[in-house]
Order: sequence, then C-alpha cells, then structure tokens
Amino acid sequence: MNSIAATLERVGDDLLDVVGEAFAGARGLSETDVLEVMAAAARIVRAGEALLVETTAQVCDRSDGRLNADRMTTRFGCRSTSELVQRATRVSKLRAADLVKAARSVVQPIALTSGEVLPATLPAIREALTTGEVGLDAVVAAAAPLVNCRAGTAAILVADEEIAAFARGEGADAAPPASAEELRALATAWAMYLDQDGAEPREARALRRRGISVGPCRDGLHPVRGHVLPEVAGQLQRAFDSVLNPKVDGAVAPVRPLFRESGDGAQTVDPDDPDAPFTATADDRTRPQKQHDALATILNTVAASGALPTLGGSAPTLVVSVRAEDLATGRGFAHIEGTDDPISLAAARHVACSGAVQRVVFDDTGRIVALGNLERAFTHHQRRAISLRDGGCVIPGCHVGAAWCEIHHVEEHSRGGPTHTDNGVMLCWFHHRTLDTSGWMVRMNHGVPEVRGPYWWDAKLKWRPVTKSPVRMRERIVSRT
Repeated sequence: MNSIAATLERVGDDLLDVVGEAFAGARGLSETDVLEVMAAAARIVRAGEALLVETTAQVCDRSDGRLNADRMTTRFGCRSTSELVQRATRVSKLRAADLVKAARSVVQPIALTSGEVLPATLPAIREALTTGEVGLDAVVAAAAPLVNCRAGTAAILVADEEIAAFARGEGADAAPPASAEELRALATAWAMYLDQDGAEPREARALRRRGISVGPCRDGLHPVRGHVLPEVAGQLQRAFDSVLNPKVDGAVAPVRPLFRESGDGAQTVDPDDPDAPFTATADDRTRPQKQHDALATILNTVAASGALPTLGGSAPTLVVSVRAEDLATGRGFAHIEGTDDPISLAAARHVACSGAVQRVVFDDTGRIVALGNLERAFTHHQRRAISLRDGGCVIPGCHVGAAWCEIHHVEEHSRGGPTHTDNGVMLCWFHHRTLDTSGWMVRMNHGVPEVRGPYWWDAKLKWRPVTKSPVRMRERIVSRT
C-alpha cells in the first residue's frame, strides 16, 4: 500500500472512532452543537470528495483519447471510467457519473507529446476543491453551465474566479460561503451573460442538446430527465390531451342527481336505477401524475401496434419474471427486464393481464426443465369487438377512449380465466393498474360488464351494467321507452 493510501486508512480508522462516539452521544447535543458537528462532518466529506474527484480525473486522463489496449479502464477489465469508479468506490451509477463530470472539469491533463501538465478547464474551482471549500455537488453544479457555454476561454476564467470566490464567502456581496444550488444559479447567470445570443443558431444548439435519459431506480421510481425539441414537446402534449381529455382535468366531486328534466318538468329518479346518470368520479391525481399514466398508455399502445422495429426477432416485449410460489401466495416480489428494482405482484399481474404469459420451469439448480407455449392474449378481432361493446374505459367518469385502453381479464388468466370476449373489459392504464386497491370492482354478467364502485361513490354498493358505447347507450334508452 502506498503512503497516501496508508495515511488515509489511518485517518479513516480515527474518523470511524469519532463516528461511533457521535452516534452514541448525538442526542445529548444542543442544537448549536448539532449544527457544528454537521458542518465539521461536511468539511471532511468535501475533503474526501476532492480526493475522489482527483483520482477519478487520473483515471480519465489515463483512459480518454487512448487506444483501447492503452486505457487504464481496459487494464482493469472495465468498459468505462464510470464502471471502474463504481467497482473501486462502491458508489451508485449516478454518483460515479457525477465524479466523472467533475473530474473532467478540474483535471490537469498531461500533453501526450511533451508530457507537460496543462491547466484545468476551471482552475479556480479546482483550487476551491483542493482546499475543501466546495464538494462534488458544487463542482458539478457550477461546471455544467460554464463547460457548455460558448464563450472565449478568458471570459470563462473570469466567471470561474468569481464562482470560486462566492464558494469561499469572498464574493462581491460578502455573503457567507454559497451552497451548491446557489453556485449553480450563479454559473447559469454567467453562462447567459457570456453567451447571450449564442455563437450559432438557437435551433442547431437545441438539436445538439436534445436527449432523454432514464436514471437508476430510487424508492420505486426512475427519474426521467432530458430536453425535447419544441415540435416533440407539442406532439407529446397533444398525445397527453388525447388520453387525458382536458375537459375532465381536476377532481370532480361525486354527486348523484335526484331528478332528470323531461317535457313534463322535473321527475325523480329511482336511486336503485342502474341507468341513473352519475357525474365524473373524483380523481385526485395531480397533472404530472396524470401525464405519467398517459405516457404509460402511449408506450403500451405503441408497443402493441407492431410499428416498432423488432428486438431479437420479436416485437419489443416487457418481460416480467416471478416465482410461482410467490404468485400463488400473493406475497413476494416480481422482476422486470430493464431495471434492477423489484416490482409488486399487483404490477406483475397488471402486465400479464394485458399481455401474453409463457411458463418457464427451473429445477433447484437453475436448469430449465420445462418451457410452456406462449399463452394467447386478446387478438385484434377480440379487441375490436370489446371496443364496440364497452366504448372505452368502463369505470364511470373516466373518459379514456377505446384506442388507449387495455383489455383486462376479469377472471385472471393465471387462475383459468379464458381469453374470451365474455371475460375481457376495457380499462385505462390507471384504473387497470389500481383495480386491486381503488375500491372499484368489475365482473361479467352473461358477457356484459358490470361495475361496483367504492362506498363514497355508491353507498348501496350495487352492481351496475356499464358502457361508453353510443350505440349501446341509445339501445338502453329505446328499451326503457
């Protein structure tokens, strides 16, 4: 072990002793003492992050722009700097990406021809990093706007100096040392000032910056970040509007009318009449939540359209795996291809209900011992027939049209429910996904879907036939007259 690493090991051991004492005695500290310990710990964290950034910078310098065999990453069996950092530090993929971004901003590269040490892109921020004034978050926050700014080197160095001064608490306004978010705002302001009109047309810059990324799962959710061009944003918004139907945005209080206007005036309506009209059901989803559900609907619809390129010789397919024992008992987790985070059995049933199921049996050692045939999903002909019967999502008050709906097996396919029009109803993605927990229930009565709503919607909890089909609704009126 080299001397630097050995010294850091001793410092780490001493720090762990202090951490043990702090954990044992933190409850006895005053509020002022708590903040002092927090500030001192943050200084140590920044010092550690400075070492991580510098060592990551060395990996970048010994890997970037070199032949594959000459790269440090290749010699240690890794595809990229990020992978090597993850393996060496045990940090997350997102944290490793931040380390790489920061390292490339403050690294002092070595010229391959002369061996000369070149200045960093942001030397003042590098200096603030080495003295513990800024940490990883602050470097990433400040560097991103400046590195992407299309301005001359001299102008960027001026901004670099001022941002580092604010980080030390030596800025023009003499304010205390700035946080990472304050440095981000300052760096963004400098970038706008230095590049007001841009060195090239705005559209060309936008084309280079466009992109969408899906981050690692945290607390059951994947962050989606990115920038889309105006025409893409407009098309996406139109698609959201078509699924969400703007006229029903916002929660509507459930009110059951007690009379209906007719030629003879107001007439009372039997509260038990299954055809009595209802207002839209209360929907407490926020607009972003509705747009998430609309995006899920759009993705499912496009994947099922057959218009996308194939993967491995078949249409893009969402693969969900679950242990048979867990599915039978209703306890456990399922796993979905493309993400490491487990999903609930309810989510697995939702995917399986609107897709196809293939049973694969393993023995105790993991060998495949049985491979079942692909169990049939609803065909296009069946879907068309169910669309004509239901007219859209069968949950009262939901206005998602038939083209955007999924077909739900009322009796679960895994429990022997047939893939037949008498066992399929139309549900939007949201109501299909939450059917087990929302209080809504669906059943089939001689091939006709019936719905029983939650108590707040219908205190009598009656089963009521439902449809959104204009033809069937007209037939009901005819049959009553």
